Amino acid sequence: MTATTDGSTGAANLSGAPADPTDTTTAADDVTVAARRAAERSVEHLLGRQDEQGWWKGDLATNVTMDAEDLLLRQFLSIQDPETTRAAALFIRGEQLGDGTWNTFYGGPGDLSATIEAYVALRLAGDRPDEPHMARASGWVREQGGIAAARVFTRIWLALFGWWKWDDLPELPPELMFFPKWVPLNIYDFGCWARQTIVPLTVVSAKRPVRPAPFALDELHTDPDHPNPARKLAPPASWDGIFQRLDKGLHLYHKVAPRPLRRIAMNLAARWIIERQENDGCWGGIQPPAVYSVIALHLLGYDLDHPVMKAGLASLDRFAVRREDGARMVEACQSPVWDTCLATIALADAGLRPDHPALVKAADWMLAEEITRPGDWSVRKPELAPGGWAFEFHNDNYPDIDDTAEVVLALRRVRHPDPARMQAAIDRGVRWNLGMQSRNGAWGAFDADNTSPFPNRLPFCDFGEVIDPPSADVTGHVVEMLAVEGLAHHPRTREGIEWLLAEQEACGAWFGRWGVNYVYGTGSVVPALIAAGLPAGHPAIRRAVGWLESVQNDDGGWGEDLRSYQEEKWIGHGESTASQTAWALLALLAAGRRDTRPVARGVTWLTEAQQADGSWDEPYFTGTGFPWDFSINYHLYRQVFPLTALGRYVYGDPFAGRADAAEGA
Repeated sequence: MTATTDGSTGAANLSGAPADPTDTTTAADDVTVAARRAAERSVEHLLGRQDEQGWWKGDLATNVTMDAEDLLLRQFLSIQDPETTRAAALFIRGEQLGDGTWNTFYGGPGDLSATIEAYVALRLAGDRPDEPHMARASGWVREQGGIAAARVFTRIWLALFGWWKWDDLPELPPELMFFPKWVPLNIYDFGCWARQTIVPLTVVSAKRPVRPAPFALDELHTDPDHPNPARKLAPPASWDGIFQRLDKGLHLYHKVAPRPLRRIAMNLAARWIIERQENDGCWGGIQPPAVYSVIALHLLGYDLDHPVMKAGLASLDRFAVRREDGARMVEACQSPVWDTCLATIALADAGLRPDHPALVKAADWMLAEEITRPGDWSVRKPELAPGGWAFEFHNDNYPDIDDTAEVVLALRRVRHPDPARMQAAIDRGVRWNLGMQSRNGAWGAFDADNTSPFPNRLPFCDFGEVIDPPSADVTGHVVEMLAVEGLAHHPRTREGIEWLLAEQEACGAWFGRWGVNYVYGTGSVVPALIAAGLPAGHPAIRRAVGWLESVQNDDGGWGEDLRSYQEEKWIGHGESTASQTAWALLALLAAGRRDTRPVARGVTWLTEAQQADGSWDEPYFTGTGFPWDFSINYHLYRQVFPLTALGRYVYGDPFAGRADAAEGA
């Protein structure tokens, strides 16, 4: 590969036609020029979105259950106000599909639980059940089996108002708080997001409150006289049968539970909850634990003027995003650390000088966000010194491994005026990530060895993934970070590499736990393996490249629908998106495929899909909370990943060859 006089990178003719010797610009040169111009526009766009404190944050869109549950919470606490109700209802109505349903991701099918919760929220906002949009929704709900077929969380919300019987819900006793960490189903067997939700719900389950319902919901039952038809139990020798019968036993225990013991258990839960409230009043930086913690503490006698309650309610208000039309959308979470490290990587890889004020300011903000005190992760790793980063503005109890790896990669790209401070933070992050490795050699998101088979089998836990096993995407990011830090041949890095090689699918892809899906997993793992020293000719890399090239769309982009988590026919298939096209390109570029037609077509798709202001539009959801059950549209993904891919296409990977250099040192 040679450099042209204007600084662009020359490459072979990709058109398939003989090169005209009179042409000074080949087809590949045209692609490079277009990529450079697109990157420059994207850089300007992204710089314009940086907060004056140094961080970036895109909206985090999920589904209308966040907004519906916000209105239900306000109704339960009697703190509803007309303006909030109107704005929330405006948003919820705007998300309804033509068939009367609400889905959980753009372009997806109607979801029963989301439709029920949205319908009830609109009833609270004053929409009449005989209005056409409401009648379509209730008719569809009945066709799907009514409230009885909804998830447990939906039925808990309805039980709070007597629309469902507490006796017809799975039991979750607060006595779980007594279980030591070596006993199955102790609270630390659950993933951190589930743990923070389940602890307050044990209090709610024990208290079984019922507020007066402002209306009936007979129209959401298949048979209002028999709203919960009996269901046959699974065979007693099966896991489902065992846990169903365990639940029946817990219902009997609820009736005879010693009151002093239960009171102690609930007080332990309350103490656990309060100790984990963040400085901004939230819990874990995510909406579900905050909502249920407020309810649980209120049931235990904390009035709304108590500092803990006031801070908790105020934190929920900060999750609201106001739209230009007056609608109010509630974010499930906020992602400033994640967005900032990804934006920093994108800008640096697109040619922004390492001491650019925007990058230094971002590094300063990230350095200030480092978490240097123990959190819940230390229950399993008590000897490990802290030194990680969380996803959110405030979440000191739960730094995560993925953010820490990407923050280190971002910081390493910045020339900071205080290099000693920078190096010390990087060293702590690397040490903490190494220490959070699971026994199988891979990394989960928040905890080490959070792999118990039991929590997901509880009848209560039907709302999505409730454990945090290692994943290929997180492990890939950690391996890439370790390689950049000169640790490609560290024994723990090699264990991670061996795990990744063993986890490759037969088709050549890797499963994406936190992004959609095999395109994300493969786009995370291939650059990591190359950074760690695997040659592009390695069989695993060749298979991955072959798979990516085989699923490229006719328009040159890549896309994968969320239904790939459930249906094999969707694997690697979907409408082209900016973020997924970028993930595929990052893998192909790392594998040395820059001067190939698939890469040129992918880069061309990105440059042609870019909008005039340097941004990309992407209505499709490409982020994952729980595979299939909870999907996320990170509004900054469409900006940072395409810019990273374009930057590496034009300028190359800034750390290419680092592993080989370290080996020879």
